[in-house]
Amino acid sequence: MFAALLFEGWTNHEVDAATTKSACTSPAPDAVAAGGPVVGINGNGIQTGSMPARTVALTFDGGPDPVWTPRLLDLLRQHRARATFFLFGSQAARHPDLVRRIRAEGHEIGSNTYTGGALGEASSVRFAAELDLTQAALAGTTGIRTNLLRMPRTTSPDTLCGREWTAARRAAAQGYVLVAADKGSRKPAQGLVRQLSQTATAYRETEKLLKNPGVDRFTTVSAGLRLTPYEPVSAVERWRGTALVWATTLGRAFSNAMTWILGIAGALGVLRLVLLVVFARAHVRRLERSRPGAPWLREVTEPVSVLVPAYNEEAGIESTVRSLLASDYPQLQIIVIDDGSTDRTAELAEGIEDPRVLVVRKPNGGKAEALNTGLAHASHDILVMVDADTVFEPDAIHHLVQPLAHPAVGAVSGNTKVGNRRGLLAKWQHLEYCFGFNLDRRMFEVLECMTTVPGAIGAFRRDALIGVGGVSDDTLAEDTDLTMALWRAGWRVLYEESAVAWTEVPTSLRQLWRQRYRWCFGTIQSMWKHRGAVLEMGVAGRFGRRGLTYLALFQVALPLLAPVIDVFALYGVLFLDPLTSAGVWFGFMGVQLVCAGYALKLDGERVRTLWWMPFQLVVYRQLMYLVVIQSVVAVLLGSRLKWQRMKRSGTAAEQIEGPTPYKSVPTR
Repeated sequence: MFAALLFEGWTNHEVDAATTKSACTSPAPDAVAAGGPVVGINGNGIQTGSMPARTVALTFDGGPDPVWTPRLLDLLRQHRARATFFLFGSQAARHPDLVRRIRAEGHEIGSNTYTGGALGEASSVRFAAELDLTQAALAGTTGIRTNLLRMPRTTSPDTLCGREWTAARRAAAQGYVLVAADKGSRKPAQGLVRQLSQTATAYRETEKLLKNPGVDRFTTVSAGLRLTPYEPVSAVERWRGTALVWATTLGRAFSNAMTWILGIAGALGVLRLVLLVVFARAHVRRLERSRPGAPWLREVTEPVSVLVPAYNEEAGIESTVRSLLASDYPQLQIIVIDDGSTDRTAELAEGIEDPRVLVVRKPNGGKAEALNTGLAHASHDILVMVDADTVFEPDAIHHLVQPLAHPAVGAVSGNTKVGNRRGLLAKWQHLEYCFGFNLDRRMFEVLECMTTVPGAIGAFRRDALIGVGGVSDDTLAEDTDLTMALWRAGWRVLYEESAVAWTEVPTSLRQLWRQRYRWCFGTIQSMWKHRGAVLEMGVAGRFGRRGLTYLALFQVALPLLAPVIDVFALYGVLFLDPLTSAGVWFGFMGVQLVCAGYALKLDGERVRTLWWMPFQLVVYRQLMYLVVIQSVVAVLLGSRLKWQRMKRSGTAAEQIEGPTPYKSVPTR
């Protein structure tokens, strides 16, 4: 993206070329200043030429212009006159049809450089690019290489002075004939090279000059002085020029499209922030009123079966199980499903020696199969699913199952927090969990379209799970798939923010990439699987039209478009107004900081974490964009992704202050 915009910006905004030439430090040579407007330098020294008497060479600088060039061509054809068009290479590449028309109607084409920057002020690289790219554009459009050059911002020969004369000599050494213009005091009857632009004023002047009775012939520069205007080009040069024309066309279309996309992405980004804050506030007010839409009929005290699927989780399985045993919930059955681990996961779980813990061993078959195995061994009607790297607060289960008192509620999402926050990458994920995931869940509950009950902490009604056929392995995001299936079966899904569990997040970019790629890939799979919900009625239709639409817009489309904001900010700093561009970018970041601060406050987290957010926006966010892009491409190409687990270090409980509550657990 940036490469295309860089070329587009360079050709249109002249990064290192002066828009005006500097004052002359030395005059033009006498042979030039006192000579004719056409200058050549060869082995015989400086030679100049002028048009014969009663002969006028009309020359037009710049363009081709899509408005005035066709009008000028029509005017010249009407008077059967010929002219010389000194074109900008960038404009020639943009309007190849006009270049071909100029050539087809018998007019002459010269170079006015690629962008019109003053050659005397250009660096050596810029100087070569201005001339060579123009020749490439002409080769690609008409198959010619011109020998005529009009140096931008010069008029009569005496303006070829100072640095411009140095640049003129460099150009002449490459075989160019320099074409200036006669001074305004010279009369057409004396012979004249007239310099005009491609504007309305130039059109009127041309029309008046074409009617001048003192002129016998209107011709081209080369025809008037018997010069050779062109040289043939090779096939390679022509293909190079064609590639330049294509690149320019695509770059222009891309730049225009990016402008629209920037507006769409910006609007979506702001809309998402507004929705998150508005609905988060609504969620807070609902909690203050004790959720009148879902009244608690009674306190839930029924026994709970906790399912802990585990595959090679020896680093954290003990912490997870002991945190569950330390729960203040009175009746628990903890089922650890060892999914064919090759380490000591099962042995460590069995070594806890608590009658409430049941370890089930099975061959490796994936997380969904492990959960279904646990479901088959569960003794109770309320189920809590827990990842094997998660540490529960003592009151988490009690808070988590209370919403199930309402008979319409089939599942409840808990509040997942990042436990291992010591590294920069972990701090960024902590911000994402608070600002992204948890704010999303508050909004989803208000809108009644919760999209995911996370595998780290979620409560389910047994009847609801059996009713949807258990946990499906159709997608890589089994938790999202299950949640969507529950909505389509008519169940409600809520969010309980007071049910807190601490999870371990990836601490390396490689692990993070693999985890998020699986999440994103699985979410897209789940959205496609349950796309029919959009057209359904009742609870399912409400979820489909709200939840799936939100995911499509803000978790798929927006990440695909969002890099445009950052790329255009850099583009604006380089080529447009740096202050305005930087102001827009920092303004958008400021809004995000305010919203993130509100999210941290709602979650009871320290606001000072916001210091890490600017770096997150610059680095971490780009990584997440790439994950979405790769996932979308993989889905479109029909790729199949295997379930991959994260390497654990057993640091999920790092942020729990004070002594961990599960160090010493009495046997019951």
